[in-house]
Amino acid sequence: MVISITTIYFKLKTPYNATMRYVEVLVGDAAYHGTKPLTYASEEPLKRGSVVEVPLKNKHVLGVVTDCTDKKPSFATKKATSLPIATLPTELITLATWLHTYYPAPLGAAFQHILPGKLPKKVSAETFTLPPPVKAGLPALTPEQQEAVNNVTASGLHVLRGITGSGKSRVYLELALKAIGQDSSVLVLSPEIGLTSQLAKNFTEVFGERVVVLHSQLTDATRRKAWLKILSATEPVVVIGARSALFSPLKNIGLIIVDEAHETAYKQDKSPYYHANVVAGMLGHLHNAPLVLGSATPLVTDYFFAEQKKRPIILMQHAAKGDHAQRSIEVIDLRDRSNFSKSPIISDKILEATKQALANKEQILLFLNRRGTARVILCTECGWQSACPHCDLPLVYHNDSHIVRCHSCTYYAHPPTACNECHNTSVVFKSLGTKAIYEEIQRLFPEARAMRFDNDNAKHERIEHHFDAIAAGDIDILVGTQTLAKGLDLPRLSVVGVVIADTSLYVPDFSSQERTFQLINQVIGRVGRGHIPGKVCIQTYNPSNPTLAAALTYDWEKFYNHELDERQRFGFPPFYFMAKLWCRRASSTSAQRAATSLAQAFTKSGLRIVVEGPTPSFHEKVQGKFEWQIIIKSKQRNELIRAINTLPPNWSHDIDPMNLL
Repeated sequence: MVISITTIYFKLKTPYNATMRYVEVLVGDAAYHGTKPLTYASEEPLKRGSVVEVPLKNKHVLGVVTDCTDKKPSFATKKATSLPIATLPTELITLATWLHTYYPAPLGAAFQHILPGKLPKKVSAETFTLPPPVKAGLPALTPEQQEAVNNVTASGLHVLRGITGSGKSRVYLELALKAIGQDSSVLVLSPEIGLTSQLAKNFTEVFGERVVVLHSQLTDATRRKAWLKILSATEPVVVIGARSALFSPLKNIGLIIVDEAHETAYKQDKSPYYHANVVAGMLGHLHNAPLVLGSATPLVTDYFFAEQKKRPIILMQHAAKGDHAQRSIEVIDLRDRSNFSKSPIISDKILEATKQALANKEQILLFLNRRGTARVILCTECGWQSACPHCDLPLVYHNDSHIVRCHSCTYYAHPPTACNECHNTSVVFKSLGTKAIYEEIQRLFPEARAMRFDNDNAKHERIEHHFDAIAAGDIDILVGTQTLAKGLDLPRLSVVGVVIADTSLYVPDFSSQERTFQLINQVIGRVGRGHIPGKVCIQTYNPSNPTLAAALTYDWEKFYNHELDERQRFGFPPFYFMAKLWCRRASSTSAQRAATSLAQAFTKSGLRIVVEGPTPSFHEKVQGKFEWQIIIKSKQRNELIRAINTLPPNWSHDIDPMNLL
């Protein structure tokens, strides 16, 4: 059921009748799959927007009052218990209602985002005396930074494309000072907890106790305290956090910033599968506030949308301090084994640079461009890779059936025994992990202090717990994946070695080229930031690859135009809206049968959609069950929503997916 944003907003603004003793409540719990508010009784009058605790089945959950009435319903009602806190902002309730329809999901799952998991029935009233911002000590804005600040003048989308080291964070601080000076609050999103800590430190130096940090690693008690502080604040505050901070109870937002706006971490990985950039756009619209998407490598879809809608695209193309000429880049051909006399995986050039950096008491970062776990199929002689003839996506080898498959369409074939280009038989199935690199570094440099950072880290090993030590230079060699490529400013870092630059190019997905450009450009940007001279060594099987070449020289326009041409040619976003649908069954045969049946039903449905598949999912077996998927595309997003709303039971969906894996 689609609920009009205008209707919800109007109902929330309707004057309250003090005689009402029945309330309609939107329950914030994923277990509630209804499409309408639930009716409860109340022993006291409640305002619209009040947070209440209500019984739902066999438990008590939080909910939001959206309407009140003095008319007794025709059925027995349970009691809603009010909580002694301020009412939620109208814009936040409207946002949750919109989320429920735009990313089809139960109302309970949508409203769960705007409420804490639990609140005490007795909440002590706290008052906060917030100090004025302290601008002293901030470096003066460069002319380019000042121009960027001047160009953020109105509500709506602004794309800030600034090269790494151009000082986007300084622009964020200046824009926040401007918003706070106008008595408005500020929301700043960061893709990773490690980067959240770095941003929070910078903002706290200026805004002090006005800064409130929200992320998933906080304890329940700390997160609840932060949520209550935001709700009860009578003065502007600055909220900094991961994507969930979008749903904090901020009033009167005057600025929204999404830092590193290209990152996949901004896409929610469970229902509702929202993207933070899009939700931030709606939140900015509701508050009439500017939205700034900051990145050296913006998402192709965001950039295309800004161009089509004639929204401001703000360029920052110069280093804020120092000179990027302090950074040298060298490409090393992995096919030439004479480059690897001391190690089979780390070239002599990287080892020489590492040795020199250690002697100078400088840091080294060894980066593995590892996205997905597919075993890539490539020729070690010429760099050719096996690709789908229909979608131009890399084919994935399936060991159980000894075939290669496309994970977008239904194409499959026997694995190649020789290269299609040079006809050499040196076709391999390559894979490499950070653990192997870390062990190699320990063998070659036993005296160096090395640490590995990737998704396999235990909680106490994660980068956010070691950021101060890393920034201080207490760790000599950093080994890791994407975590180390994102926005870190390390003063002692002088060497970056990319062990395999091609890996993400071989992932069978429409976003692989874009992700490769982003990652390579981001990791290069860790050096040459005005601290000390830097050296970058890129190991690759395909030095002439156009995406790699564009990333190494930061030729954004060339990459962007080529990527748009490719996506238009093969029918991918931003030219089509897209949704991924999948089911899990006890056997591969039953999953295939269910997926085939649904694909046939969609083909006959009359919906204006393109149906591709079914195929096994990239990860064929999940939690002991077999998974198959279907891809549907359309020029009209509403057509995909109509299709999603007709899904049979036990099917899942992700509309506007970042990838098809």
